[in-house]
Amino acid sequence: MARRIGAGAICEAVALTSLIFRFATVSGQRIDWQLARKGLAERERIWQGTLLLAMVLLFWMLGNRWHMPLVWLAAVAAGAVFVRYGRHAADGDRIWLQGSRLVVERETAGWLERAEFDRSRVRVEPKTADRSLIRLSAQGRSVDVGRFVRPELRQALASEIRMALRAA
Repeated sequence: MARRIGAGAICEAVALTSLIFRFATVSGQRIDWQLARKGLAERERIWQGTLLLAMVLLFWMLGNRWHMPLVWLAAVAAGAVFVRYGRHAADGDRIWLQGSRLVVERETAGWLERAEFDRSRVRVEPKTADRSLIRLSAQGRSVDVGRFVRPELRQALASEIRMALRAA
């Protein structure tokens, strides 16, 4: 069964694809912002763990057993750092605009916070020259986003979100 696309939908799709985004990706009539931590790759963490294990084995094989408590302490500390890093590796803000709703998902250490707003009522702050987090608010709720965006780029991101809200 074929679905007819009205002139309004075609104009809306053309308007979205003609916008130039620095932080977002456009797919069809949906605009996505993925604002996430940029950290160590899995391969780098495995390499560091292997290097630490090799150091422990080298001290053991050379007979420097009196160094072993210090090496094991370093290994436990490195393991704690990797566990903490692993808990926060997926942290980030995901924002998407589709149709009449703006959805914001913030993930922190495995906890997911989700807020949905009516696109026509969303306020985006800071207005200008403020390097604080970007506050999206509407209908008595607000969410701060942009934790993983450099402070000097947050104003550009806020402008981009405003532009998308007006155009969509």
